[in-house]
Amino acid sequence: MNSLIVACKTIGDELNMAIRETGCNYPILWIESGLHLYPDSLRKRLQEELNHLSNVDQVLLAFGFCGNSLVGLTASNYRLIFPHVDDCITLLLGSTERRKEISNEAGTYFLTKGWIDFEKNIWVEYQETVSRYGQARADRIYKTILQHYKRLGIIDTGAYELENLLESSELMAKDLKLNHEVFPGTLRYMKKLLMGPWDEEFVVIEPGESVTLGHVYGNLAKAASAVSLRCSHAAAGSA
Repeated sequence: MNSLIVACKTIGDELNMAIRETGCNYPILWIESGLHLYPDSLRKRLQEELNHLSNVDQVLLAFGFCGNSLVGLTASNYRLIFPHVDDCITLLLGSTERRKEISNEAGTYFLTKGWIDFEKNIWVEYQETVSRYGQARADRIYKTILQHYKRLGIIDTGAYELENLLESSELMAKDLKLNHEVFPGTLRYMKKLLMGPWDEEFVVIEPGESVTLGHVYGNLAKAASAVSLRCSHAAAGSA
């Protein structure tokens, strides 16, 4: 079966390590970092790439939902398979439950090497704000932006030398007035995307189908749709 991986460069270190460890050497089509900040642009870019594919039986999308950027994607004559996670942070922490557990302890702004290497990370934006408005005003701006966060959480996925990252991340935390903490990550989702099984932790879109909100949110989307329909009927009945 011919398979192709379409992946965000932000998780390149992790995906490449998962490939080495599983020996699952599918070709990879890399999507540039940063598009996940703009869901409509990411959706458009992904669909353009999907439209150009041929001689492929299945496409493994190494993406989370990323602000519903996958909703509307259409597979032509191949299957689409992607993890049932909201974004790459959950993907690398290993589960939605783990992310909630950490965030419930204290509001945590998560970063990985891929995010720090990205040219528009939060620290770069902070430094640009300092250059433009001065230190005092920049600190006030970011105090508001990060008001719900108490710590900067670095995810140690094992895909790179953590020591080389900590000097920068600790300085970032100091500048952003956040506590610094390292959290263990995992390649479990990555390896499962490559090897299967594609169970309830994944979404499988058959040839000719499109990704819907139901695929992303499951019963929550169906429930919201049902409530909306009941409200519409109630409003029509009272009119």
